[in-house]
Amino acid sequence: MTPAVKVLERDGADFELRDYEHDPRAPAYGEEAARALGLDPDSVFKTLVARLDDGRLAVGIVPVSGQLDLKALARAAGARRATLAEPAEAERATGYVLGGISPLGQKKRLATFLDVSAETLERIHVSAGRRGLEIGLAPADLIRLSQARLVPLAR
Repeated sequence: MTPAVKVLERDGADFELRDYEHDPRAPAYGEEAARALGLDPDSVFKTLVARLDDGRLAVGIVPVSGQLDLKALARAAGARRATLAEPAEAERATGYVLGGISPLGQKKRLATFLDVSAETLERIHVSAGRRGLEIGLAPADLIRLSQARLVPLAR
């Protein structure tokens, strides 16, 4: 099992695993997950790693139906600017492959920010740590276990 699932099991959190056949040609991993699992794209969240202008990395978690507002992420993290991290850098920092980066069980604990739209949902879905595997859980559990801060991040 993935480090993300182990974190949830250790905690005793209520969660569900949903898997699907990942298509390596899919252009957008999160949208593929929503479509394959028949989920509302507003309830499926993508985990993106950004490099802040002060050199730190930060995680932004937003619905796959929207885009990460990098200015909002920088502001929330106390920086002036943010750019998406290079794929290899994101993979090294999290221990996960691109398209399978989970906000839980990352190799390094990064400052994590979750879009405020999550608090309106009973359950959200995030990557379980590999392409083709999603975790459904309460937003409060994700916030607690990832030490995320709720902020407006999606546009």
